[in-house]
Amino acid sequence: MTSPATGRSSWSGCAPAPGSNGGSRPGAASPGRGSGAAVRAPSLLLALETALRTPGIALLEGGELVAEITLPCVQPVSEQLLAGIDALLKLCGTALEAVDAFAVSVGPGSFTGLRVGVATVKGLAFASARPVAAVSTLAALACAAGAPGDTVAAILDARRGEVYAGVYELTQALPSPKLPDGLFPAPDLAARLPPSCVLVGDGARLCAETLGAALGAGARILPEALARPPVLQVGRLGYALLAAGGGIEAEALAPRYLRRAEAEARRTGERVETAPL
Repeated sequence: MTSPATGRSSWSGCAPAPGSNGGSRPGAASPGRGSGAAVRAPSLLLALETALRTPGIALLEGGELVAEITLPCVQPVSEQLLAGIDALLKLCGTALEAVDAFAVSVGPGSFTGLRVGVATVKGLAFASARPVAAVSTLAALACAAGAPGDTVAAILDARRGEVYAGVYELTQALPSPKLPDGLFPAPDLAARLPPSCVLVGDGARLCAETLGAALGAGARILPEALARPPVLQVGRLGYALLAAGGGIEAEALAPRYLRRAEAEARRTGERVETAPL
């Protein structure tokens, strides 16, 4: 287990995990640099999750956690993300130049958070010619809430009576999507959910209240307090994607909002449409 870091009043975090090599390779060079998305199975990966209410940053080595921090909600994420990255790397005794690849949650979620997180990773990856793994926020949330063999419905409140939702069967490797990420009217989701599944996310209770008896008898809601912030899962899924050859170059990275920003919809006068991942 990791132990709490000390002397970090601005961030809550974890010290390097016992047995990790955090601190052993500041500025170390890695083979295959400059090959963009062709790099596979990175040694050191930096993961960002800024789409949800608990933004976080994690450093993984060989797919395992070295350290992670959660950014406080009292400041906009745009004002603390780069400082948080710097703090985490210093905590681990390493440098940005040692990072082999990046992973970032690309949505759905907070429009502002997604823009900030994706733009940050895009800039860092472009400048260093490192590959990127674009990770579904809902997939990471599902993996943070369950164990292999579970079927998890990750549900976020999209407001206006709608929810972002995706259903995943968790495996030892990448989760298997049973319902692709999408934007749904809350009452329409019941028919799409498996009869026995775990519901997680800030939209889960909204669905339970709306759907009532339409939910399967085996469905249960995981309290938000028990759901681990998913930045670690963003890193693990990102590592698995990269190891499977699913990395992309910085230029191809973009948020997946699933719904256009309200301001843009009002400006064009067009109806907001559902957009699957």
